[in-house]
Amino acid sequence: MTGAPDVDLRGALGVFGGTFDPIHVAHLAVAEAARDSLGLERVLFIPAGEPPHKRDRPITPAADRLAMVEAAIADNRGFATSRIEIDRAGPSYSVETLAALRSGTAQPLAFIVSAEAYRELPTWHQPERVLELATLVVAPRDGHPPANPAFLGETFPATGVRVVFLDGPRMRLSASEIRARARAGRSLRYLVPDAVAAYIGDHALYQDSGRIDRS
Repeated sequence: MTGAPDVDLRGALGVFGGTFDPIHVAHLAVAEAARDSLGLERVLFIPAGEPPHKRDRPITPAADRLAMVEAAIADNRGFATSRIEIDRAGPSYSVETLAALRSGTAQPLAFIVSAEAYRELPTWHQPERVLELATLVVAPRDGHPPANPAFLGETFPATGVRVVFLDGPRMRLSASEIRARARAGRSLRYLVPDAVAAYIGDHALYQDSGRIDRS
């Protein structure tokens, strides 16, 4: 783990957003690595209601994605879920979520993102405000170039960027691969928690590639 020497996230709230369509073992491993190595108070999983970068593709209904997250983390007291983005109308912008979480509390926020998302952050909605509201915790993603520690500081020199880089885990797994396997009737064992695999099977998820949730 690397980062600025003055960054202390012990007791901070980890914020882990995503489409989670579906949540899988790499998501869980990254969240646990961040919680354990940084001493976070807990990690809050926040399924996106309407991901602004995925508005042109099929998305499983939010209720199903939330249910899968809740099933996946049920046995970890260091994890919790939030409906904040599902219940908020319109696109799910991270800056609005972080601002709402910071409202009325002094607890620092640790915003967990992948190395891929880290490189794309300048294209996000109000990226400077995102950097003001939280410390970034960047997880490596196998198959993608390593994150450049100086990148955001050079891009936003006036924001006082705070970034911590996790050493691992490095797992090459994607939700799109899992959806494809489910659609083909292949086993999801060891790729998602058993409870998530059962939910996918019981609700016949990923069988209709044309279904789009706009709620």
